[in-house]
Amino acid sequence: MSRNPYLDVLRVPGAAAFSAAGGLARLPNAMVAIGTVLMVQTSTGSYAVAGRVSAVLVVAQAVGAPQVARFVDRAGQRRVLLPLLLVTTAGLLGLVAAATSHAPEWTLWLLAVVAGGTQGSYGAYVRARWTHAVREPRQLHTAFSLEASVDELVFIVGPIVATVLATAVVSSGGLVVAAVAGLVGGLAFLVQRRTEPPVRRPSEPSPDTAAIEVVTRGDDGAIVGAAPVAPGTRQRPAILVPGMPVLAVVFLAMGTIFGAVDVSTVAFATEQGARGMAGVVLAAFALGSLVSGLAYGAVHWRSRLSTRFVVGTAVIAAGVSLFLTAHSKVALAVAMSLTGLAIAPTLVNGNAMVQALVPSNRLTEGLAWIGTASGSGAALGSWLAGTRIDAGGSEAGFLVAMIAGWACAALALAALPDLRKR
Repeated sequence: MSRNPYLDVLRVPGAAAFSAAGGLARLPNAMVAIGTVLMVQTSTGSYAVAGRVSAVLVVAQAVGAPQVARFVDRAGQRRVLLPLLLVTTAGLLGLVAAATSHAPEWTLWLLAVVAGGTQGSYGAYVRARWTHAVREPRQLHTAFSLEASVDELVFIVGPIVATVLATAVVSSGGLVVAAVAGLVGGLAFLVQRRTEPPVRRPSEPSPDTAAIEVVTRGDDGAIVGAAPVAPGTRQRPAILVPGMPVLAVVFLAMGTIFGAVDVSTVAFATEQGARGMAGVVLAAFALGSLVSGLAYGAVHWRSRLSTRFVVGTAVIAAGVSLFLTAHSKVALAVAMSLTGLAIAPTLVNGNAMVQALVPSNRLTEGLAWIGTASGSGAALGSWLAGTRIDAGGSEAGFLVAMIAGWACAALALAALPDLRKR
């Protein structure tokens, strides 16, 4: 093994290729929210309308992703995702056409549902491939940290590209590029059949034999126990696995932070007379997370996973509170980059807890449910912040983010005993 743990995991056959393709396929996740806000706000002149349309798209993705993931777990990635990829692309391009032609708001909602509901969660699919490709817990920790850093790299590049295109070229440019990137990245990911995880089905026992379902894993995700499941027992949805509901609620609050910050940053940059800088400021948020994610993944931590997760939420809440004190683009960018240092490690820990809680044959669904919770929160934050910004400016939007931040930390702290027990 080399001294660089990232090189070790990237040398796993096929890993570098599926990770890179998965990163490109995730680019729309970083572009559609701010791209929709910029396009619809330009078309209608209202942040409230823009926030609602963006929220509908994100909610549709949040609701649809676990259902798509459940089919993926049962039938395989390529078989399920390939036709949906074409529908998603058509939905995004249809949304662009409707917005630029000043179609009624309900039309935008309908197309947002189509685009978001079929998009799925490529972050979950990539992590499922990693779980299949590597077995050693330290390597899996490094792989998950790498993917968290890829997420942040995507969120550095995506908002900048979306805002530059929307403000300097054409208001719909961000969504058009997002649709093309998602299509190309998704196809490149799905054609890699060698690394696609096999369909995992529960054992089909004989009448006098119980099936075995893994339910106990250590803090690092290693299997330490299993429990019998009676023949014919119907498996519960991944979201109902003990420990998952409370984890999903925490991610709901965390997503609310991100949704509120996206819309508020666009409003803040507009108030500063530099609307095109919104993507750069948001990129500072992701840059801090990228740096910390890479550093975090290079270390094998011995403290409790659940404790590190709770500490991370508290640091995020404290950092988001600083946004209200920023009165310039530079000050806001600095506050965001510092706050971002806590994001990737917290997300890595959250995904690792899902891997530790959920049986392997439903891992994709479990990861998608966390994405659903976060996405639903982002939609809620976008809607709440958009409404408040129309009434009180960007400061009112950042106040929504701050309240969500401390709610997230409080919920995580209240959930700590249960998470630690699980």
